[in-house]
Amino acid sequence: MKKFIMMLVCMFAVHTMVMADNDKPIQVNQLPVKAQTFIKTHFKNHKVALAKMESGVFYKSYDVVFTNGEKVEFDKAGEWKEVRCRQSEVPAQVVPEAIRNYVKANYPDARILEIEFDHNEYEIKLSNRWEITFDSQMRVIDIDD
Repeated sequence: MKKFIMMLVCMFAVHTMVMADNDKPIQVNQLPVKAQTFIKTHFKNHKVALAKMESGVFYKSYDVVFTNGEKVEFDKAGEWKEVRCRQSEVPAQVVPEAIRNYVKANYPDARILEIEFDHNEYEIKLSNRWEITFDSQMRVIDIDD
């Protein structure tokens, strides 16, 4: 019985390693509807170079890379998790108003190049290389240069 249980544990471990980091190219129309709507709304003039689904044992996410190098990551429901716009800036409608106002007031010459939402926190990266983290009440909780 011990050998059987040990064999099951080993099989599960091997299966987990094989399934981890399983990237699969997909078509844009295979993204969740919310993700498709987000792209059509905020990146309508961008051409998609790659859309892929990443799946593991306990998660699923989607990445969309545009031909100009900009990138958007979505969770399994199609909600954006990260927007990277190295060539331009993150569309203003994506950034919460309180964060836009904070950046405008404190860094008027900087552009927001990245925004990430994770566990009720927003992290932004500015064109002046500052990284600012906000909590769910839009209060600054960390600044890195």
